[in-house]
This record gives sequence, C-alpha cells and structure tokens, in this order.
Amino acid sequence: MTTPPADAPRPAVPYGTPDAPRIAVRGEARLEVDPEIARIGITVASRGKDRRAALDDLTRRNTTTLDLVKTYGDAVERLETGSFSITPELKEHGRGERIHAYHGRVHITAELTDFTALGELTTRLADLELTRVDGPWWALRPDSPAHKQARQQAVEEAVQRAREYAEALGTTLAALVELADIGAEDAQPYPPAPGTRMRSMAYGAAQQGTAAPLDLEPQRQHIYAAVNARFTMTPPQL
Repeated sequence: MTTPPADAPRPAVPYGTPDAPRIAVRGEARLEVDPEIARIGITVASRGKDRRAALDDLTRRNTTTLDLVKTYGDAVERLETGSFSITPELKEHGRGERIHAYHGRVHITAELTDFTALGELTTRLADLELTRVDGPWWALRPDSPAHKQARQQAVEEAVQRAREYAEALGTTLAALVELADIGAEDAQPYPPAPGTRMRSMAYGAAQQGTAAPLDLEPQRQHIYAAVNARFTMTPPQL
C-alpha cells in the first residue's frame, strides 16, 4: 500500500475535526419592494361574414391599437405582437361545412415603466372596439438591484448566525469553508418567489363617451433568497 505524500490534498471531512470544528448554517432574506415594470396583454378582435372583411377590420384595429400605445413614448419599454389568427365559424344547423362568419384575433403585449401612464393607457385601450385588456402583471427586472440586496442579506444573516453559535461556545469563527445557493448541489431549480403571482383585469368592448383613467395601485413584490454556509471555528474549551 502506497502512502500519500505529506503535501497531498486531503479529502474533505463533512463534519470537521476536533482541531477544526465546523458550523453549518442557513441564511435567509425576505424583501418587499415596489415593482419596476408592469405588463398588459391586449387582444384585438374582429368578425366578418367573409374572410377578407374580418381580416381588413382586424388590420385596421390592430394598427389603431399599436399607434395608441406608441403615443406614450418612453413610458412603453417594450411592445410585442404575439399570435394572430383568422378562424371560420361553422353554422350549427344545415348540411355540409357551411361557414357562418370569420373571427380574427391579434394578441399584443406591452411593458410599461410609468405607472401613471399605465392607468390612462389601459382605460383608453379598453375603450376601443372589440378590444380586451388583461393585467397589469407587476414584476421586477431580472437584473434588479433588489435581487442583489436580498442575496447579500442572506449571506450576512448566515455569517451572523454562525458567529452567534461560535460565541455560545466561547470561541470565534476561523474560516469560510463553503457558501452555496439552496439547491445548487443537486441542480434543482428555484421555486417561484412568494408574492410574485400576478393579478389581472379584463375589459370588454367600447362604451359610449370617454372613460376616466383607472387608478392602479402597484402590487408590492416579495423577494426571497437563501444560502447554505459552512465555517470552521477555533476549537472551543468545553
């Protein structure tokens, strides 16, 4: 049996040693912050006796909707068209596949950063003919500083908790051995952060007159971060 050299790296000891006891802790952070963006879904519809009429009406209403959203300039951070469809409606009675009408739909998504403009735009869109508005869906940007703040607070809590355990034993921390996101070891995806579910509102066809702008209250966003940390500490005198 060959003896390994003295300077060879030693395998990790999961529970430490009497000369280097380990402390394993978990740090968590929960923040509640204002949203940074709001998304709305817009569905523009049309109906006609023939395909061309339905398509022409849908094209006109889609253009009107896009032009209206674009008038809000920098308040609209993103404007995207999703799906488009023209669907025949068959007659319920009678022989053969006789078409009664055609239905057209276009789905649009708008992302806004100005929540005052959001209330006005949502109302004006809902006032358009055969237009439905869903949302708003409040959210943070993926690179929001709030995510960084939550992660840093989770690490700070882990260090503080480990320090308190060491102090209870009359000793101090010596070194950080490991710091890992929860689930990093088994590559499991993060669960959705609590409080990020989005509420929605829907509006029907146009009404007579001009509707007053909606007063929308942004939904606070909840951020959760957690880490596992392992430290060594100076051997306590027990």
